[in-house]
Amino acid sequence: MTAAPALRSLCRSSRALPRLGHVSRPVCIRQARFNSTNSSASERKTHFGFETVNESDKEGRVAGVFTSVAESYDKMNDFMSLGIHRLWKDHFVSSLNPGATNPVGTPQKVLDVAGGTGDIAFRMLQHSHTYNANPNIHVTISDINPAMLEVGRQRSLALPASHQACLSFLEANAEKLPSKIEDNSLDLYTVAFGIRNFTNIPAALREAHRVLKPGGVFACLEFSKVDKYPLFNAIYKQWSFSAIPLIGQIVAADRDSYQYLVESIERFPSQEAFRDMIVDAGFAVAGQGYEDLTGGIAAIHKGIKPL
Repeated sequence: MTAAPALRSLCRSSRALPRLGHVSRPVCIRQARFNSTNSSASERKTHFGFETVNESDKEGRVAGVFTSVAESYDKMNDFMSLGIHRLWKDHFVSSLNPGATNPVGTPQKVLDVAGGTGDIAFRMLQHSHTYNANPNIHVTISDINPAMLEVGRQRSLALPASHQACLSFLEANAEKLPSKIEDNSLDLYTVAFGIRNFTNIPAALREAHRVLKPGGVFACLEFSKVDKYPLFNAIYKQWSFSAIPLIGQIVAADRDSYQYLVESIERFPSQEAFRDMIVDAGFAVAGQGYEDLTGGIAAIHKGIKPL
């Protein structure tokens, strides 16, 4: 099993935790291909921002949002994070230290989920090749949205040929990954600023657990809560709900998409609640299980699949 030295302390801590019980894996429904005649699933509810919708409708509505913002995705994240998302992504990748394997040069397989535009995958390739002098890494960028993947494909053409050779693209639903991604086959599973948009987050976490090797790492970077700092929280929410949709209207002529994205952050579980979801999926966590960034505007969550 390849494992980055930066993650070894996480591995050691996880072994000290009590063995997690077996987690059942109920059949999950891929809403985009769901037959509307099945009334039981069409009546199952979830949220789309602050709106309550049928599960069978959410996937298509989220797809509409990201198809709309695909070309301006970086600009969108700049608005959502006041530009700090670039530093968060750098820190996220550095903390995972891709390519730092033992023995040196051991191949490493990575799946970057909801990674269509390539922000995280390109950083991981750069880190592995440049900082760890390890070209034996392969990153698959997976996204359910073809428009986002197309942005990533076009951007990848600017990468060095050696990086392009270590990269592939996959259109897939994270809640039901294709069989080509086999059980116990990956060293690292990443998802950045995407999991809050999933229809069934527990199903996606179970899939992450399935495809990771024992000792493999699940790592998530996501907008989170700043409830620990009431004044800061009040200012940030005022900015989010007042300014961001207005900027979306002015800059992208798309207020509704930006309104949804702000609401999706508000509806996403707290750091502690999401950590517990990761544990419930079968992962072990070290310490409190997450790292707050910029007071909790975003957070990094990590879990390891027990050996």
